[in-house]
Amino acid sequence: MSRHIPVLLNEALDSLQLKPGMNVIDCTLGDAGHAEKILEKTEPNGMLMGIDADIEAVLRAKQFLYRFEGRTRYVRDNFERISDIVKENNFKPVNGILIDLGWSSPQFEERGRGFSFAKLNEPLDMKYGTNFQFTIFNLQNPTASDLINNLESQELEKVFREYGEENLSKEIAQAIVETRKEKRIEKVGDLVEIILQTYRKKLKSTKEIPWIGGLHPATKVFQALRIAVNDELGVVERTLPQAIQVLEPGGRLCVISFHSLEDGIVKHYFKSQDTKSIKIITKKPIVCGKEEYEKNPSARSAKLRVIEKL
Repeated sequence: MSRHIPVLLNEALDSLQLKPGMNVIDCTLGDAGHAEKILEKTEPNGMLMGIDADIEAVLRAKQFLYRFEGRTRYVRDNFERISDIVKENNFKPVNGILIDLGWSSPQFEERGRGFSFAKLNEPLDMKYGTNFQFTIFNLQNPTASDLINNLESQELEKVFREYGEENLSKEIAQAIVETRKEKRIEKVGDLVEIILQTYRKKLKSTKEIPWIGGLHPATKVFQALRIAVNDELGVVERTLPQAIQVLEPGGRLCVISFHSLEDGIVKHYFKSQDTKSIKIITKKPIVCGKEEYEKNPSARSAKLRVIEKL
């Protein structure tokens, strides 16, 4: 079983200032890469509560953390409920919180939910979990296919442009609307072909276009849909004030983001807080070094921001 490589691992551990006996919340448990090291650093009696929206992620994490039985609590939920989760589990005191806003490629490549544009026969689902309710563009708890088949051209263009920074947002949105007049767009391959045809038309080429500018042409659209389906930016906005609230004085909150939209939310929220209630530890975000980048290229865009509750 392949395992996701955690980014900025040492930097996050150092920033949390871990000590024996500390209680820490890992809001994005994933494959427990961060969680395992946190438990090692807080031995012999520190507790960890791991939260993940995906039941399969929780089951995987239990396999990796089996040796810490008795010191771990697993919660299948969205971390935007962190305040209620802490109360429901009587998890006190909270000495540190880690939120890694990245996603585990080994996990989602095995889910069959259409996260990867390389899995052409998978359904366009893209939900992290199955038990959360979001209303997006007046659609209740939509899948990626629901967005693709129901949003107006201008709405699709906005999603692709704002969440994916896709240069051909307008053209791709228009092509989707034209295609769905004939049939509903259900599969990854259906959407990928629309995107590729749009790029071929723009470049006036009939040739196959597997890569453009180092990225597959579908990369940004798939990112945008994933963000929209899971209301990722809204979740971050709703979580940050709760995370600070549940922290004990002296506790630290570490947030790892992977694109400018997330990082901007974290940066501006931290700056907006009363300097008597929090201290910003990272004036500039911590980024990965050359060695980590060479081992794990997905770390290239990661940014770590840290505050301490006063």
